[in-house]
Amino acid sequence: MNNDIRLQDAIEQVEAVLRGELPAPHVKAFFDEPTFTATYVVHDPSTKIAAVIDTVLDFDQASGSTSTKSAEQVITYVEQQGLTVEWLLETHAHADHLSAAPYLQERLGGKLAIGADIVTVQEVFGKIFNEGTRFERDGSQFDLLLEDGDELRIGNVPLIALHVPGHTPADMAYLIGDAVFTGDTMFMPDYGSARADFPGGDARKLYRSVRRLMNLPDQSRVFLCHDYKAPNRKQYVWETTMLAERTANVHLHENVTEDEFVEMRTQRDATLAKPKLILPAIQVNMRGGNMPEPEENGAAYLKLPINQLS
Repeated sequence: MNNDIRLQDAIEQVEAVLRGELPAPHVKAFFDEPTFTATYVVHDPSTKIAAVIDTVLDFDQASGSTSTKSAEQVITYVEQQGLTVEWLLETHAHADHLSAAPYLQERLGGKLAIGADIVTVQEVFGKIFNEGTRFERDGSQFDLLLEDGDELRIGNVPLIALHVPGHTPADMAYLIGDAVFTGDTMFMPDYGSARADFPGGDARKLYRSVRRLMNLPDQSRVFLCHDYKAPNRKQYVWETTMLAERTANVHLHENVTEDEFVEMRTQRDATLAKPKLILPAIQVNMRGGNMPEPEENGAAYLKLPINQLS
């Protein structure tokens, strides 16, 4: 990793926060138990500039209806704290929940960003859903496509985007000050790792992405996109440290080899059912959280392709 300049910049950023040379962000989590998803509002305490990461639009699949109850909790918090949202960040195109980014953007402002390899996801799933030429596969549904090492600011707090493929081709981790938001690249130490069998997923790449993140300093705060309560744990938890991940992650601790992980992950993934919301979620999230265009009768429809993801 000595030649990984972007990672070295990330390490130096965390160390600068720990020395008190850079501000640490304030992080507020909102956990949606139906989808086991953590949404984060991250802000600079001095400027009140904020980013919102991995939002949730409530969706009842049986009725095909949406609501904004989860998003309203975020909005209420932002308004009560007097925050200004400049960024809406997606760690990847989620397969287990629908993004509420367009609704939050309408209410709170901010630009929507995701990893640049979302175009790969759009290409793959554009074919699976037979989207035709009206569906753009260039990432234009988002305001900004981020490459590995791109830098943003949350007020006075620096942000470094790190490309961490494996769960999907487009996964990004966001290092904001000393806090890293990993998406589905890793879970709590007692739960392990995310699956890598979706189209474009790769267990070997996932292992290498996690190993890259594990080079961050021990004290780095780690915020996860999901938690499912590991066996014998009574509460949901979505925050840990990089030291805990590196030394205690049941799938990815430092003594696990790449081949061992790939074998475990491949066997485990073969036993897993697909997420119950994968078909509606991907159709919406690859559009930046927007529904497909309405048809002649004014209604929007989500497709149910048969035997395409089995």
